[in-house]
Amino acid sequence: MNLRAMLSQLLIKGPLYHAARRGWIEPPNPVTVTYSVTAACQSRCKTCRIGELFAAHPERSNDDLTLEEIETVFASMGRIYFFNVSGGEPFLRKDLPEIIELACHYLKPGIVHIPTNGIATKRVVEGTERILTIMEQSCPAVPLTVKPSIDGVGERHDEIRGFPGNWKRLLATIEGLKKLEARFPNFHLELGTVISRFNLDHLDEIAAFVRSAGVQSYRNEIAEQRAEFFNKEDPITPDAATYERLIAEFSRRIREDTGSKRPLAKMTESFRLEYYDLVVRILRETRQVIPCFAGISNVHINYDGEVWPCCVLGYDKPMGRLRESGLDFQRIWHSHQAREVRRFIASDGCACPLANQAYSNILYHPPSLARVARNFARFLLQRPSAEGREGP
Repeated sequence: MNLRAMLSQLLIKGPLYHAARRGWIEPPNPVTVTYSVTAACQSRCKTCRIGELFAAHPERSNDDLTLEEIETVFASMGRIYFFNVSGGEPFLRKDLPEIIELACHYLKPGIVHIPTNGIATKRVVEGTERILTIMEQSCPAVPLTVKPSIDGVGERHDEIRGFPGNWKRLLATIEGLKKLEARFPNFHLELGTVISRFNLDHLDEIAAFVRSAGVQSYRNEIAEQRAEFFNKEDPITPDAATYERLIAEFSRRIREDTGSKRPLAKMTESFRLEYYDLVVRILRETRQVIPCFAGISNVHINYDGEVWPCCVLGYDKPMGRLRESGLDFQRIWHSHQAREVRRFIASDGCACPLANQAYSNILYHPPSLARVARNFARFLLQRPSAEGREGP
């Protein structure tokens, strides 16, 4: 992570975001844009019904924004910092590299992040290589992270993800991406787990696999009931006490194993430790324990051009539709409908542990950010473990 750029964003936009949350001013551009590039997905995950809905209605992908529409939208947005790609499965879009190229040209991101289910190994690896080659020309020195999902080991992963053979394909995808990581200094492979009621008792097994795979970065997020996932009635989220117990052990391992990692990984882990503590508090207290800046610091663009404050509120609290607004993002961003959504959020109308939003909330909450800085300082002074292993 470019620490100087991150601090610049904080110093310049932090006070403006706080003022916007109070309704005193119109918000400047968001610092984080998440774009679900397609509705298509091969998975049938127990924690998400996007793939199931796509299987029943494959024509949904016909509503994906075209490359020409995406360019018009990005041209209307202005500079951001974090560009997060989402889906569906992002690599099912053959023009994903061109989408990243447009983001580099118009949005000037400081970090690009792409998750994947890892099923289409050839497409993921070759697509990532194309993206990295494009980024070397379009936005040199900008880090790219690609995060294959791992929700279990072996057949358990296939069962949770709803795709027989996913595990073997995931292993091949990881190996292919590791080779790219060795070639491209700005590429960072990481693995990610959704902690749900289906894998609570197997997190140690997953963490052990990650260590054995030699992957430096490993994150987890708690399973959520989101409008985006069409799973609001599914009891998938662990209770607060169980999650707190599990995450305490996970955090302990991070503190022990981060000394041998690169500065980007150390900074990332510093934020994750604070995020994990925040999730425990949100689950326990069921409220916004620190101010939420959804729809101000962050925005989510759905595959069909609907603009959301976040993916949790999603279809329930849209801010507008790009195709009905001349593909002009600023027109939606400064609309009456967007202001009403922000008022709802600022009045504590919702509370959730959404990871992308939580990291921004931490960034703009001085006490939380101070704890992140303290974690980072400790990691900088930490000596690598005796084995020199690079755990999660």
